[in-house]
Amino acid sequence: MRTLLLLAGFLLLAACAPSTSPVVGGADYAPQYDFSEFFAATDGRTFRVIVAGNPFPQMPPQEMQQRLLPVMQANRPRPRLTFTYAVPAELPRPDYRLVLVFNAANDQTAMRVCANEIRLKPTAPEPAGRLSVFAVYCRNDQWLSQATATTPATSPEDPRVGQMFRQLFLVVFNDSPFRRSHLPIVVPMHR
Repeated sequence: MRTLLLLAGFLLLAACAPSTSPVVGGADYAPQYDFSEFFAATDGRTFRVIVAGNPFPQMPPQEMQQRLLPVMQANRPRPRLTFTYAVPAELPRPDYRLVLVFNAANDQTAMRVCANEIRLKPTAPEPAGRLSVFAVYCRNDQWLSQATATTPATSPEDPRVGQMFRQLFLVVFNDSPFRRSHLPIVVPMHR
């Protein structure tokens, strides 16, 4: 039910937003998500990014990734991290990473993404000039947070791409304390 409400909110936001603005939505957080854990694991360190799909089919995927990395770095979240695509010789435990799936299949889930079961839309990618990404923050094979984002864009250096990543990172790596309103409040009774 929560996912459906988030999806409905995202669709409403997308319908109301101007067509030139980035739209971020579909945010969800696993109960294990903890910003302080993310901060401790990434501050002053490299943070691996995995990219699947190519939002700019007019350029080779390797060129797209090379040009996208400085845009992400310029709009990074609060820790002093350095994004990298480099895969270490031996994966660290825990293995923290951000997975960006461009033109994700409609049934793609965060759990599948973290298990490296990434699927793209079987049809043509998004229309030219439109960037769509599903971002998932993973620890080992467990997802910790997820969000989607879209924006009009003609190249990785398009200013709207930077704006989108800035907003997306604020959502995926949310540092606000969560309200646990769905948990019952237990008040001790005194007799």
